[in-house]
Amino acid sequence: MDGVRLPHRKDVWAIIMLDKTRLLWPLTAGQRGRYVGAIVAILVSTAFLYAPPLIIRGALDHVVDSQPVVSHPLLAGLLQWLGGREAAGRLLLIAASAVAVATALAGVFSYLRGRWAAAAAEEITRRLRNRLYDHIQRLPCRWHDGTDRGDLLQRCTSDVETLRMFLANHVVEVCGAVVRLGAAAPVLFWLDARMAVLSMALMPPLVVFTLVFFIRIRTTFRAADESEGRMTSMIQENLSGIRVVRAFARQEHERRRFAAPNAEYRDRWYRVIHVMSWYWPLSDMLCVSQRGIVLIGGAWFVTRGQMSIGTLFAFIATVGLFIWPVQHLGRSLAELGKATVSLRRLWEVLSAAAEADRAGAAPPASAAAGRIEVRDLRFAHDGGEPVLDGVSFTVEGGQTLALLGPSGSGKTTLINLLLRFYDYDDGSILLDGRELSELPRSFVRSRFGVVAQEPFLYSKTVAENIRLGRSAARDEEMVEAASAACVHESIESFSQGYDTLVGERGITLSGGQRQRVALARALLRDCPVLILDDALSAVDTQTESMIQAALARRRGRQTTLVVAHRLSTLRQADRILVFDRGRIIQSGTHEELAAAEGMYRRLWRIQSSLEEDLDRDLQTAPGNHTE
Repeated sequence: MDGVRLPHRKDVWAIIMLDKTRLLWPLTAGQRGRYVGAIVAILVSTAFLYAPPLIIRGALDHVVDSQPVVSHPLLAGLLQWLGGREAAGRLLLIAASAVAVATALAGVFSYLRGRWAAAAAEEITRRLRNRLYDHIQRLPCRWHDGTDRGDLLQRCTSDVETLRMFLANHVVEVCGAVVRLGAAAPVLFWLDARMAVLSMALMPPLVVFTLVFFIRIRTTFRAADESEGRMTSMIQENLSGIRVVRAFARQEHERRRFAAPNAEYRDRWYRVIHVMSWYWPLSDMLCVSQRGIVLIGGAWFVTRGQMSIGTLFAFIATVGLFIWPVQHLGRSLAELGKATVSLRRLWEVLSAAAEADRAGAAPPASAAAGRIEVRDLRFAHDGGEPVLDGVSFTVEGGQTLALLGPSGSGKTTLINLLLRFYDYDDGSILLDGRELSELPRSFVRSRFGVVAQEPFLYSKTVAENIRLGRSAARDEEMVEAASAACVHESIESFSQGYDTLVGERGITLSGGQRQRVALARALLRDCPVLILDDALSAVDTQTESMIQAALARRRGRQTTLVVAHRLSTLRQADRILVFDRGRIIQSGTHEELAAAEGMYRRLWRIQSSLEEDLDRDLQTAPGNHTE
């Protein structure tokens, strides 16, 4: 997780406000009108919500105190046009109808507010997911090496969902609370300035308390969110290695190991709930106290004849309309705190520098021949000990080059540098005479067909996995590639043939079948360079011989780099390089190296002796005796 974590001293608000960290604004393109519409709907619905208390105030004052229903000349003229005092006699029915209409219209605009905000939030988060997914595909291998997969998955799912919930439900709620409080103030002061002051007496403490709560909840949620990422990482790791866990009977150990991050996640969320448990009762107390102040103060003014009953009702109803949204502003601010934490974690991913080609990098105009030249190549991981130290060799187009050496000697690292998964520190790699670092990465990788040490298959059909090499390939070409990889007959034996689903990571296939399907995929790609990185390690010797014969028939069609530990796999190579501690210590054909003193000859004698012993044991087995 260190690969994506920024120092905690980075301020969340700086991440949102600085030009270089504007994440959401470009994603809101085309959706800002919906948010503007939602805000307008809030304004209109607020106007209709504040109308019923004023309507009922006029009706109560007319019925109880015989006061004029309206005092404004325009409203009085309208009442006269409707029928004058005779219409006022039916005031209760008119007031009830007006309240019903105003409430219904407020509900319509509240619905529109929620609909537009939700639609905008869904589209924004859809774009965010697409941007995240695309950006992660382009991040360098060094970044992925230092990134916790489970935590990254949690960022792309849980954090995006937290942001979506805030954009859909709470952005407009914050605006609604501010609008209701702002609209209530002139109405209350118009009704009675003294009561208006009493009606807002506890608003400053409530707002301050809400802001303090926001700061606390943001900090505690960040800790809870990160603990969830650690727990998700452990779950993901355990599920990926579930067969290893069962093979070594480590279920109880894994259960105990999971208990620690699970308990940490529980404790962190307890702290979040603890902070929220303080906010709600205290804010409830302030809200109820505010209404109590209005009721007591209003009753005192009414008993002294300084305010009408209708006005008191209007104050009580209006305070109820804005005080609860202000209280729920704390919930919205809590969600804002969570959203800022999620936004920070998402930005840590999106701000990571993607792979970039050099300025002016362009593919060559001529067709690729597959000639590779390496000159004095040096490479080390993050400034550590050199993995490759002064490696030089040349392989002509169409030739087969074999790489041999103990684990950690630099063979796979060389393959990774050829594919530009990493950039070399010093030296040179030329592909058909062009410096590799001066070519676009996409072009370089399109020149190679690769079968990795651990072939990865998608949870798709066999045919779809093979066609990843070349999606437009015909069925005949796919079958030809599968036959060359000696996997066609195995596929045909499946119940659904090439349409058989292989499961996640090809789990329904054996190790050898996975390697051969991956080999068929690379052969179907038909690139100038074919790389086999220990690609036949899970294949039996008979099948290996058949695959080597098929590859021998393709000799000259493409340059082939073979990494293997079985010397029988390397015998047919045009040249063999023996690696040790990042250096080439021997170079030559099989015959040359087998005749010279060195590592290759020792390995050849050991493996030849083992094979002879195995053949002898097979010949002397009881089932092979003949009379």
